Amino acid sequence: MAHPGWTDFSFDGIGTRWEVSTPSPLPGVLRRRLLDAVADYDAAWSRFRPDSLIAGAARRPGRYVLPSEAAALGPLYETLYRLSGGVMTPLIGGSLEQLGYDAHYSLRPAGPPLPAPPWDEVLDWQGTVLTTRAPVVIDVGAAGKGQLADLLSAELCGAGVGEHFIDAGGDLLNTGSAPVDVGLEHPYDPDRAIGIVKLGTGALCASAANRRAWGDGLHHVLDGTTGAPVRTVVASWAMAASAMVADALATALFFVEGPRLQAEFDVSWLTVHSDGHAEYSADFEGVLFS
Repeated sequence: MAHPGWTDFSFDGIGTRWEVSTPSPLPGVLRRRLLDAVADYDAAWSRFRPDSLIAGAARRPGRYVLPSEAAALGPLYETLYRLSGGVMTPLIGGSLEQLGYDAHYSLRPAGPPLPAPPWDEVLDWQGTVLTTRAPVVIDVGAAGKGQLADLLSAELCGAGVGEHFIDAGGDLLNTGSAPVDVGLEHPYDPDRAIGIVKLGTGALCASAANRRAWGDGLHHVLDGTTGAPVRTVVASWAMAASAMVADALATALFFVEGPRLQAEFDVSWLTVHSDGHAEYSADFEGVLFS
């Protein structure tokens, strides 16, 4: 619970556990609207279900009209694709499936790492319209959970619940007036913390190689140009005004140096490298343990 005395509304959605904390219990009709928003997002963006909107793009090329939130996702991914030299891409889904992170969660690689197709060759993303020139497996997992947190927050604010705290499987969004102390999970031991950060109004999202890991050193953060898991970074955190941006940049820190991201986005950040050293922005306010 984010604040003593607040109440939690907990549920499962898009493959993770959610907790929405509010000063007073949410009425049933508002809870239902939150659950409906989660269901709608999953129906549009899940690559794990054959009836989702983007599942059609994996079967055949064509023109696909996506929900309104696509208009924010597309430019964000395009910017990060450019900054990373094609390493971070929504076209990584085929690579994830190749390595076993597929709709059946087989976790058994079907072959060697598979590079993602170049964006310009197969994809045109204009607002809510997605046009593909070949079958592509789109995966928006790097930003989708954060964007859904933003959508739920907007739903709460629209219903007059301006103060709330959303925990989306460790990705956090705080609109409350009081800051919250957050422990930064150790990348090799989930029962330990490497530090504490104070989260005021805004979002704090993390990415780590020990989450969604399987097999012989495989994990979900892949280099789009090779299809192989990233080895140089083991964990990262990003703080931004929106959870979508914080979520995406936490993943981008595996590929792009923090100062370069900070030149394009209003973000503070922390990156932990596989050799044990950490880098962070001057405005990442917290305490790192030695």
